[in-house]
Amino acid sequence: MGGVNDLILKAARGEATPRPPVWFMRQAGRYQKEYQEIRRRYTLPEIVENPEVCTQVTLLPVRQLGVDAAILFADITTPLPGMGVEVSLVEGKGPVIHTPIRDQKGVEALRPLVPEEGVPYVMESIRLLKAELQVPLIGFAGAPFTLASYLVEGGPSRHFLEVKAFMYREEALWHRLMDKLTQAMAAYLRAQAEAGADLLQVFDSWVGALSPADYRRYVKPHMERLFQALKPLGVPVIHFGVGTMGLLQEMRQAGGDVLGLDHHTPLPWAREVLGPTPVQGNLDPAVLFAPKEVIRREVRRILDENAGRPGHIFNLGHGILPKTPVEHVRYVVELLQEEAA
Repeated sequence: MGGVNDLILKAARGEATPRPPVWFMRQAGRYQKEYQEIRRRYTLPEIVENPEVCTQVTLLPVRQLGVDAAILFADITTPLPGMGVEVSLVEGKGPVIHTPIRDQKGVEALRPLVPEEGVPYVMESIRLLKAELQVPLIGFAGAPFTLASYLVEGGPSRHFLEVKAFMYREEALWHRLMDKLTQAMAAYLRAQAEAGADLLQVFDSWVGALSPADYRRYVKPHMERLFQALKPLGVPVIHFGVGTMGLLQEMRQAGGDVLGLDHHTPLPWAREVLGPTPVQGNLDPAVLFAPKEVIRREVRRILDENAGRPGHIFNLGHGILPKTPVEHVRYVVELLQEEAA
């Protein structure tokens, strides 16, 4: 990547960098007035399906904030229609699945994903972005468990009762569903890397709902297969979940080059548990609403906790929240850039 800022690629490989690279989950979105203006003209799926508009939205935070990476603007449910699933993105609620999968008929109806046919616009957006960007581009997908949670629950959930009941009651069918999702996401991520994505992130946002024993039995074998399928691409992969402190060792064993840490996970503890494995995180997104002196203190604390160890990508412990002041997000980037001064 001659002439391009490759800090994040070095950090993802565990190499020393003059400062930790920084980007933010949900760095393009509702907290930006420019994004809100675009949303007045397009729905979220329309943005994702229009490569020119998707490129514009993905580039916004790179130009506005000076972050060290772009992340493709899409939703984790973006590939599901290509598998025959009807999804609506409902404002204020999130993805809603019209026909939740609760039986063998539903599982068998899931089609294999052919990215060039199911999501051709995603690959086109990546190609357009690669022509514009001077920082690496992160492609991403939802992990099988998190996608299965949406598919079985029918939408976001607090207790994950339907998906857990399905998992416990129909173990063989559960593994069939997870196999299908694993193959589909491997194909989707492979296509993104082949189109030009420099890193990949696997979002297992809801896997923290499981105990370590359940993770080992119902999820880990599929994650191992997913990461194994991505290895030949030679692209660093970030493995991220929320509420996953108790699963961190299992997740590291499952795979991924970088472990994303939520803001409940102490960074020194994680670095001890994970050894040389690079980490990403983990500022509480709510800190971005605090006065600048508090933001500076919390950023400093995380840098001190990392103690200059290589392989640290600075990020939040979850995505940027709506109404976050843009200047506070930019301030975090400035603080990180001061580190190399």
